[in-house]
Amino acid sequence: MPPFNYDRDFTAIDFRASPELYQVGRGEQGVLLVEPYKSEILPHWRFKTPAQAEASARAILALFELYRQRDEFVGMDMARKFIQMGYTRARRYANHPGGKKYAADGSVLPYRLNEEKAASAAIFKGYWDKLRQDKDYLARKKAHQQRYG
Repeated sequence: MPPFNYDRDFTAIDFRASPELYQVGRGEQGVLLVEPYKSEILPHWRFKTPAQAEASARAILALFELYRQRDEFVGMDMARKFIQMGYTRARRYANHPGGKKYAADGSVLPYRLNEEKAASAAIFKGYWDKLRQDKDYLARKKAHQQRYG
């Protein structure tokens, strides 16, 4: 997989109109750059409480399915990235108060479990696992990567 190209002018690209310019990347790369999908999904992304996480994950999954119906792989992948980011961010806040893992000097701050954030992370993890096993999504991802890199 080629390295993610952060040098692109993301403000000038409409990835719905030009899906061939989209790179899947690793993990959550580009999640806050790819428009119009970022602006469509971000308002639904919340993880402060388990109730918010569940509502958020359901709303993002509904967008994932809408993008599938519209044959918009980029939207599907962006929805997957937001769900993955829901897990990773909630997990960071579950492990470290304020979400800060490192001190100013670069040392790792002490671990302190926040059960509420851990529950939010578990909710997103369940949705993320479901998307990572979706055969249609995986086939579309492979096809996109083979066609566009």
